[in-house]
Amino acid sequence: MSRLKVCSAIACAAIAAGSTQIHARGVDATLVVTMTNDDNENEIRVYDAGSRALVQTLSTHGKGGVGGNARGVKQYGDTLVAVVNNGSNSVALFSRDANRLRFEQLVTTTSAPVSVDFANGHMYVAGATTVDSFVLKERSVDWMDGTTALTLANGGTPGAGSTSQVGVVNARQLLVTLKTDPDPGTVDVIALDRGRITSSAATAISAPEGSLAPFGFATYPDGSALITLAHSDQDGLFRDGAFASAVDAGQAASCWMTRDGKYVFVANTGSQTISRLIGTGTNIFVDAPVAAVIPSGAPADIDAASGVLAVIDHGAGQSHLSIFAYNAFGELGPGAPVTLGVPNANGVAILTPLSQEQN
Repeated sequence: MSRLKVCSAIACAAIAAGSTQIHARGVDATLVVTMTNDDNENEIRVYDAGSRALVQTLSTHGKGGVGGNARGVKQYGDTLVAVVNNGSNSVALFSRDANRLRFEQLVTTTSAPVSVDFANGHMYVAGATTVDSFVLKERSVDWMDGTTALTLANGGTPGAGSTSQVGVVNARQLLVTLKTDPDPGTVDVIALDRGRITSSAATAISAPEGSLAPFGFATYPDGSALITLAHSDQDGLFRDGAFASAVDAGQAASCWMTRDGKYVFVANTGSQTISRLIGTGTNIFVDAPVAAVIPSGAPADIDAASGVLAVIDHGAGQSHLSIFAYNAFGELGPGAPVTLGVPNANGVAILTPLSQEQN
């Protein structure tokens, strides 16, 4: 759900002043969560977006090791955070208590988890070969009520590293992107019934001829989605169960996407930049080919909400977290990287300030 309309006046003022600070105090903090993705002992790191200070390090009670994915960390309602333990076939759930997180539970998945989304009273988890739905109850996850196998457009089964991202389109469908170089790749359209995944086989749609690697994507309320075609440096428009068009990204390796309001921000791994796009349901407009430069490394997963954008990058054997403020026009202010001290950090999610009712 779009949160651009509630963009923080403080964050916007910071942009106007050329400041890198995103101010917060008390329970009003904006938090940024990422995971270390350690092969043996996965952890999450929680940062204050304003000070960029480390707030917490918590175990996910599982093993990391995921790669080539988007949305390995996902928040819901600013009160619940899901993190994939790819090496343990589980998803760790954390609840929010003011400006801190608390481990709540582990949920077992039917294949090694890669990507998470929330909608329709459910948590959805795309794994290496399957996608599962779990009933969501406030700040916890109950039982798994649906699952189906992922399928390639050529009829095969996804191989290791194929699954990229899961994302909900509406109450009836969700999408899973699958990369299969040198073939164009696949978008699986998964049927939903009252939120749960049905036992129906996925409808496998090929990426456009001449394109490669459908990867990160962002959906609009009208049911359309912008999808990166990462290995052919393109961005595609997907609607009504098919690719309607594709445009040149103007940058190398457009991979990860996030949306806030009408603006979609894209992490371009090869160019070490962030682009800003607008999708209309009919066309894709590259609003700013270079909205920001990431000098510390190749950008990876990205999230944006209420005037705050966070992106993970990798360079020189280190992972970094960069936090930007942006205004109502999607214009990014300066951002300085925080060194995370691990080589393969994965996933990022922004939790905006809690209301008094949520506290």
